[in-house]
Amino acid sequence: MFPLNRKRASGAIFLLFASFAFVTACPAAAQRPAPQKGATPHLHRSYLGFDTNLYPGDAMLPEFRKQFAYLGYWLNDPPGMSTNEWVGKRAAVLHAGFGFLILFNGRLDKELRHNYAAALGESDGMDAARAARTEGFPPNAIIFLDLEEGGRMLPEQLAYIGAWIHAVRAQGYRAGVYCAGIPFRDSGQTLTTADDITAHFPGTAIWIANDQCPPAPGCVARALRPSQSGFQHALVWQFSQSPRRHQFTRACEETYARDGNCYPPGLPRNERTAVDLDTSTTPDPSAGR
Repeated sequence: MFPLNRKRASGAIFLLFASFAFVTACPAAAQRPAPQKGATPHLHRSYLGFDTNLYPGDAMLPEFRKQFAYLGYWLNDPPGMSTNEWVGKRAAVLHAGFGFLILFNGRLDKELRHNYAAALGESDGMDAARAARTEGFPPNAIIFLDLEEGGRMLPEQLAYIGAWIHAVRAQGYRAGVYCAGIPFRDSGQTLTTADDITAHFPGTAIWIANDQCPPAPGCVARALRPSQSGFQHALVWQFSQSPRRHQFTRACEETYARDGNCYPPGLPRNERTAVDLDTSTTPDPSAGR
C-alpha cells in the first residue's frame, strides 16, 4: 500500500486500493435494500472476498477458495504497477469456483487537469469493456472503476467518471465505482466520496472502501453487512487494507500481523498471500461468471 496523501479538494483523502489485507471468511446475516440485477443478493448471508494487485498463482487458487467466495480481477495495470498479471487468468479463476469483482484502474486527477477528461473517460470506458470481452466476461457484468482519490469529486473528475460510465454501458456492461467511504468535512457538510458519486450518477453500483475502526473491525472474522460500512446501498464493502493505515486502524491494530498485513491462515506469508478483505451479500458481485 502506498502512503496516504492529500489532494487539492477540501477535506479530501487518497485511498490507495488493492494491496494487502485479510480476514478469515464466515457466513453472516446480511440484507441489501436495492438488489442489483445479475448480482442477486442472498438475503440471509454475506460472503467474503479478496482483492490484490498480484495474481496469487494457479496453484494457490484452491487454497484461497477454501476461505473466499470471490476475488478482484484487474482488466488493466493495477495501481502502482506497470504490468497486469491477471490477463488471461479468468478460466483458471472460474475453474477454481470464484465469483468476480471486475476492476479497471482509473485516472488520477493530475492526469485529467490538462487533458480532455471526458474524451479520456470515454476512451478508458471502451478499453474496459473491450478488455472484459477479451477476458470472456459476459454482457451485463459490472465493471468497477477504481478511484484512488477520495473527497468531493472535482469537475474534471466528474467529467471523466460520467464519460467512462456511459461508454461501459454503451458496450453492454454495467458500471460500478470503487470509492472512499470515510466521512470528511467539505463546505460545512459531512459526506463521503460514495455520497458524492451517487448524487451525480444514481444507479451506479458502489464498492465502498472504509477501513476505519470502527465501523471496520480490522482483520478479524466478523459477520458483516455491506451497509455497516456507513453507506446503506453499498454492494461491496472493503473493510481492511494492508499494510494497515495507522491513522484509521489504531483501535484495531492488534488484529493485523506485525508487518501490518493480514494473511489467510495456513498459507505461507508473502506478498502473494497478503490481500484486502471485502464483504458482499452475493458470492459473485460483478456477475462475472
